[in-house]
Amino acid sequence: MNFFRNVFEFLMAGSRAHAKWDYEVSMNIVKNRKKLLFLALLVLPILAFTCVEAADVIGGKRAYMPAHYTTTIFLASIAVGLAAGLITGCIGAGGGFIITPALMAAGVKGILAVGTDLFHIFAKAIMGTTVHKKLGNVSGKLAVSFLCGSVFGAIGGGAINKGLYNADPLLSELFISAIYSVLLGFLGFYAMFDFLKTSKGGGGGDAHGGPAGGGVPPLGLKVQSLKIPPMVTFDEDFVPGGRQISAWVVACGGAFVGLLAAIMGVGGGFVTFPMFVYVFGVSSMTTVGTDILQIIFTAGFAAIKEYAIYGFVFYTLAMGMLIGSLLGIQVGALTTKVVSGVQIRGFYAMSILAGFINRVTTLPKKFTELGYVSLPPQFNNTIEQIGMWVFWIVVGLFGVWVFAKFFVNIGKLRGEE
Repeated sequence: MNFFRNVFEFLMAGSRAHAKWDYEVSMNIVKNRKKLLFLALLVLPILAFTCVEAADVIGGKRAYMPAHYTTTIFLASIAVGLAAGLITGCIGAGGGFIITPALMAAGVKGILAVGTDLFHIFAKAIMGTTVHKKLGNVSGKLAVSFLCGSVFGAIGGGAINKGLYNADPLLSELFISAIYSVLLGFLGFYAMFDFLKTSKGGGGGDAHGGPAGGGVPPLGLKVQSLKIPPMVTFDEDFVPGGRQISAWVVACGGAFVGLLAAIMGVGGGFVTFPMFVYVFGVSSMTTVGTDILQIIFTAGFAAIKEYAIYGFVFYTLAMGMLIGSLLGIQVGALTTKVVSGVQIRGFYAMSILAGFINRVTTLPKKFTELGYVSLPPQFNNTIEQIGMWVFWIVVGLFGVWVFAKFFVNIGKLRGEE
């Protein structure tokens, strides 16, 4: 039980750190008129593009992609971004986990959803990150070692997704859905357990809490004791002479993050923070700057090199998600001032579990279509429809609840501002 709790806390620490970054870059965009104008100039041609056939522009396997781009699809992408932004802003974690599953639930095929999500993360990072304010404590050697590994990991993850897709698009769908079923199932059930424990007065930390600070964790000390040259020195500003770690260890961590990013389309940020702090023993200040670099370069490399040049990025959806997330994060963050932490925990668990149900209920149909099992088509379709309705109803109710709390308390929120 302790092992699963440690894994859950590890993932949640990273998810909170990534949510904090997401909020900061979103606010940086919103508060900058030039960036907002630039975003508007990007969106206007998209609206004009809604009546144009887009199958050939998107590329390959036309039967497994949207037949054409419509205003409805664009509005759906805004809704997906809005939902993810509300979860990120209100809960402080986990919003990015539902983007790829939500796009798939809206009818976008897995490999296209992954590529589009990566491009959306890259676009937001480029537009919203104020690099000169964040990179003061970055170790250049540490960052380079990590990024060398993440590049190879991203190539590997992209090769896996494209290889499965080229072999059979259904196989790609099955793989991506299975990966998300495992991740969302683990996070969702443990989050629900944590919520039930907290609601009964069983303790639990703050929903917006972070990883423990101070000193080097025991695992970090063990990893730093591996003297495999070349060694990288870091944290010179915090420790006399700095600390050292093998560049090979850092590169292997980068490869793992790049692999996850390219396979799942989540940017890898939710793993980088806890990996640096708990596994590598790097200070939080150095980790924040390195995580920003990692997100920009890993997401950008994977999105462009592994997906965009093969036609697996739906740019218009990416812009729609960016617009929705900018609004959702702000509303969600303000709403946390007028709702209890227990309620936030409950909705977080329900949202993640809804994503799990949505993905896991698609698996019987995929297994049947691939010939691995033999189940009645009516059963497969019914199960899949139930999963889809559960997901959209839960996410929709969460959105209505957040906006209701926001508008009911808007006077109080203005007073606090």
